[in-house]
Amino acid sequence: MWTVRERKDLNPRSRVPATLPSGLSFSRARPALPRRAAGAAGKMAMALRYLWPLLLCSPCVLIQIPEELMEPPIITEQSPRRVVVFPTDDVSLKCEASGKPEVKFRWTRDGILFKPREELGVTVNQAPHSGSFSITGNSSNFAQSFQGTYRCFASNKLGTAMSHEIQLMAEGTPKWPKETVKPVEVEEGESVILPCHPPPSAEPLRIYWMNSKILHIKQDERVTMGQNGNLYFANVLTSDNHSDYICHAHFPGTRTIIQKEPIDLRVKATNSMMDRKPRLLFPTNSSSHLVALQGQPLVLECIAEGFPTPTIKWLRPSGPMPADRVTYQNHNKTLQLLNVVEEDDGEYRCLAENSLGSDRHAYYVTVEAAPYWLHKPQSHLYGPGETARLECQVQGRPQPEVTWRINGIPVEELGKDQKYRIHHGALVLSNLQPSDTMVTQCEARNRHGLLLANAYIYVVALSSALSPMTAPRSELPAKILTPDNETYMAVQGRTAYLLCKAFGAPVPSVQWLDRDGKTVLQDERFFPYANGTLGIRDLQANDTGHYFCQAANDQSNMTIVANLQVKDATRIMQGPRSAIEKRGSRVMFTCRASFDPSLQHSTTWRRDALDLQELGDSDKYFIEEERLVIHSLDYSDQGNYSCVASTKLDMAESRAELLVVGSPGPVPQLELSDRHLLKQSQVRLSWSPADDHNAPIEKYDIEFEDKEMAPEKWYSLGKVPGNQTSTTLKLSPYVHYTFRVTAINKYGPGEPSPASETVVTPEAAPEKNPMDVKGEGNETNNMVITWKPLRWMDWNAPQIQYRVQWRPQKMQGAWQEQIVSDPFLVVSNTSTFVPYEIKVQAVNSQGKGPEPQITIGYSGEDYPEASPLLEPVEALNSSTVLVRWQSVDPALVKGHLRGYNVTYWWEGSQRKHSKRHVHKGHVVVPANATSAILGGLRPYSSYQLEVQAFNGRGLGPASRVTFNTPEGVPGHPESLHLECQSDTSLLLHWQPPLSHNGVLTGYVLSYQPLNDGSKEQLSFDLPDPELRTHNLTNLSPRLRYRFQLQATTKEGPGEAIVREGGTMALSGTPDFGNISAMAGENYSVVSWVPKEGQCNFGFQIWFKALGDEKLVARLPPQYVSYNQSSYTQWDLQPDTDYEIQLLKEQVLLHQMAVKTNGTGRVRLPPTGFATEGWFIGFVSAIVVLLLVLLILCFIKRSKGGKYSVKDKEDTQVDSEARPMKDETFGEYSDNEEKAFGSSQPSLNGDIKPLGSDDSLADYGGSVDVQFNEDGSFIGQYSGKKEKEAAGGNDSSGAASPVNPAGTLE
Repeated sequence: MWTVRERKDLNPRSRVPATLPSGLSFSRARPALPRRAAGAAGKMAMALRYLWPLLLCSPCVLIQIPEELMEPPIITEQSPRRVVVFPTDDVSLKCEASGKPEVKFRWTRDGILFKPREELGVTVNQAPHSGSFSITGNSSNFAQSFQGTYRCFASNKLGTAMSHEIQLMAEGTPKWPKETVKPVEVEEGESVILPCHPPPSAEPLRIYWMNSKILHIKQDERVTMGQNGNLYFANVLTSDNHSDYICHAHFPGTRTIIQKEPIDLRVKATNSMMDRKPRLLFPTNSSSHLVALQGQPLVLECIAEGFPTPTIKWLRPSGPMPADRVTYQNHNKTLQLLNVVEEDDGEYRCLAENSLGSDRHAYYVTVEAAPYWLHKPQSHLYGPGETARLECQVQGRPQPEVTWRINGIPVEELGKDQKYRIHHGALVLSNLQPSDTMVTQCEARNRHGLLLANAYIYVVALSSALSPMTAPRSELPAKILTPDNETYMAVQGRTAYLLCKAFGAPVPSVQWLDRDGKTVLQDERFFPYANGTLGIRDLQANDTGHYFCQAANDQSNMTIVANLQVKDATRIMQGPRSAIEKRGSRVMFTCRASFDPSLQHSTTWRRDALDLQELGDSDKYFIEEERLVIHSLDYSDQGNYSCVASTKLDMAESRAELLVVGSPGPVPQLELSDRHLLKQSQVRLSWSPADDHNAPIEKYDIEFEDKEMAPEKWYSLGKVPGNQTSTTLKLSPYVHYTFRVTAINKYGPGEPSPASETVVTPEAAPEKNPMDVKGEGNETNNMVITWKPLRWMDWNAPQIQYRVQWRPQKMQGAWQEQIVSDPFLVVSNTSTFVPYEIKVQAVNSQGKGPEPQITIGYSGEDYPEASPLLEPVEALNSSTVLVRWQSVDPALVKGHLRGYNVTYWWEGSQRKHSKRHVHKGHVVVPANATSAILGGLRPYSSYQLEVQAFNGRGLGPASRVTFNTPEGVPGHPESLHLECQSDTSLLLHWQPPLSHNGVLTGYVLSYQPLNDGSKEQLSFDLPDPELRTHNLTNLSPRLRYRFQLQATTKEGPGEAIVREGGTMALSGTPDFGNISAMAGENYSVVSWVPKEGQCNFGFQIWFKALGDEKLVARLPPQYVSYNQSSYTQWDLQPDTDYEIQLLKEQVLLHQMAVKTNGTGRVRLPPTGFATEGWFIGFVSAIVVLLLVLLILCFIKRSKGGKYSVKDKEDTQVDSEARPMKDETFGEYSDNEEKAFGSSQPSLNGDIKPLGSDDSLADYGGSVDVQFNEDGSFIGQYSGKKEKEAAGGNDSSGAASPVNPAGTLE
């Protein structure tokens, strides 16, 4: 038996259909010969059993053949095409092959025979099937003597196989050539190139630039290492001044790192750095032509110099960049294109830009390719007399040259024989005989590489002894090697291939027939292949069926059947749709596909051609067959997503693009230039564009921070358009500027850029003066000048001071002045309330600010000396009055008249006055008003009223008057109760109103039925104000009534109290629903739930003890109200049963029983002297005597002790005075009196608020007054102040409501 190991051809350039058979296929079962040939060819069949495996289908198929058979040579292992050796490396060239008889090896070097065994220092491997050899004692000179291009040949009787070319390169120890490195001198701002020039090597090098401390030289947009290893400076700074720029070259082959002599870079500082447009340092010309190799990466580079540092952009005029294969490196200076394809051919352009201009370079890229296979020559088994055609189709750029060899010898060197010829690149061998068994080689070569394929031709020869090496016979029955009854499946619209590999001598003819025996080639969709395969394109459902392959020669014929099943094609009915989603959101793709129901199917999701998988515990992806959900989108999630619906026969794919949008990314880098403009407080700021995250950048916000004056606080300098990446900034003098830039698009601002380096602008004189200059006194003889200090960024120097000037208004005398650092100045010894001209100017070490404007201020105010003249108070209604007065003389105000303070308080009812202290109401009136309306007053009451003018200092003397409010209507009666008397009568009980608001004259009672639809209301007067009850009779027992009771004064009836109810008949039998009783040891509680709608009535509860009445005291019945809902009976005996009766007019309403707790009844004691009258009188006399003695002791103690004024005042309080409901006249308390009476001036203005019920808005205009946090007017009224106001005015009196007494410390 034999084993077949097959490796698929992975060449992506092969254009042969994957299902198209080529070469010989081995059958999985030995098919039977036709019956008529069975006898004659039986022995041939036995021989074929051993001959079929001699066909080697391709160089990639290895066959183990029985020992008695021969095998052509097959190269099984060989060295790579390029071998680079270094000193001390082992040198070995491999060539191993299999074959029978045993294979012999020979080598050539540069096309000349090379005999390893005869070379000194060369050892040949003695293992079987090996022609490898090794070079020992390797050194640099020794290995170089063996350099060349080697090729191995393996031969036996069946032919010669050939290896590919092996190039051996020997490389010595790398050394840097001796050189004298001179210092490099350059002026600040200019460009410079530091050369590296490492020794050449056959292997790629790694170049590093470091300093003497083995630290890498920092590279950025300004400083860059090129692909050639040189270090480029777009412009140098003084910080680049170093003497140890060292280029290190790493040779991976020798595992060696060598370094160049240090380069001394000397940068000359200058104050006149000139801006200049970009210029390309590499490449130096305007265009260049490059060849890119297909399948390999392409690297393009542009490095520019200029000031400011240029930025690099890459363009492709011929079309878009292949985004999935292109990357930008080295700060955009390098473009790398992966896996180059033919479509990448064309122009690539780099553009270097800064604010002064641009420079460009055009790369013209030509894509070429090493040779690759279109159709490789295949190994075949032939019979005698057949013609072999070996195809060798290759492609490449430039077009490869194809040559043929037979057994390693070029066809051109063989004798001219009609049997061998080359036709359109194919090797044609005619009239093959067993002696023509050979190994052929097809070799394709261009300047980028070489391809080699070995193909074996085996010509069958049979003898009567069935020995494979006996004399040949030229007859062999037709044989079909493809298994019979094979089933093929394909989908509609595609192409199916039905196999029929036939063999025989002479070569059998093959035809395909339908079930009726007719050829199928009449349909143009059916087409045959030379190897017997039948192709059917554009498959239809009715193509399903049986097809018959017939192979015949003059020896025999044979037929097999092939079964074709045409399935429905897989189709995507609804594929995913491209989406644009915001970062952080979620997106859902949907995919619905149709499949053939008889096939197993699956749906998978891919991203950028890679299968997606759910990420373990992550909630990132949620994948179902028809749905893909991506949560928490990030910018890394964008790409091309596809839904792939597949069966074992076909697949369908639908793609969608996902773009993730959001606020921009951070600006990657900032650069400051034009530093020479700092003298004019200007600088140029440039930055790299931020990632717009698929939404155009609308603007850039430029901010600055001063780490000296305001660390970690950023101020905006302005915004520039989104297409701008540099700007010249106008700066303030003497600010430590650190800049940052933030990109903004329609989704908001992105993250700010890293902070720039710090620049400091020079000092200068102030450009601004302080604002909000004011002059006001806080004493009668001073003036406090205040202003809003300049911001630190307007100082223009490390420190700022203020030059303050003042002089009396309308006096053209000299200015008084003083320079201060604080934002205020106190001018002392001024006259009271005098106007001054004031100027405040900023001053620093560089000079003064601009000429300031003049502001008018005033010295301190004094208390007003005049009181307003009051006019008679006009009553508007019973609770509102109008107060008028005449304005005071401005000369007596002693300051700015701020307004008038109206104070009023209630003294008592006109029926009876009260001396009880009450809250005082306050109304603040603007200075331009001379009247006030006081509302919310009590009707029929007496009030005191005071009016005072006030200024910024405080209140002036008061004008006082007493006024009375007229009578009003009373409030509603306090209560109204309905009690059922009979089926036609009700008894009404009420209480008088709390607020009489005058003299009560009686009541008005009204009632009307609710159920009969009548709206007639009965009403009558009750003229007795002392009346508290009224009995209504002649009521309907079937109706409910609404009762309304109003108290009256001479002004009329007041607010009504309303109740609804009916008589006893309407309520029905009294209902004691849910009545229950519970008992303790000496009490019992009876409770019930009054029925809704049941009128109130009185009844009796009677507790009767059961048992021996002589042992229990008899309890009298108790009167209870129905609405009371519970009753408690005390004085019960423990452990006693009681009967509870509810009675109304001797009628039993309800009866129940209860038993008290306890251990037994308490026996009543017999009558003794304690119940006698004389004993009770005696005890009473003793108690009276003790009380008299206690009173005498208390009086004596009071005469010798102390008592408070408050106690004395309390004895004068009218017991009838009641608090009012409005907050203006709230109830007086001790706390309130003490706080009110003890309030004192405060330096911080923390004065007890007087309160106010009115608003300035009621009077129009405005007034500059001060208020507490609760909005009340600031003032104070102590007993002392009231006495002073009554006796005269003193300028040093109590503090004003707007300015506390005291001076600014």
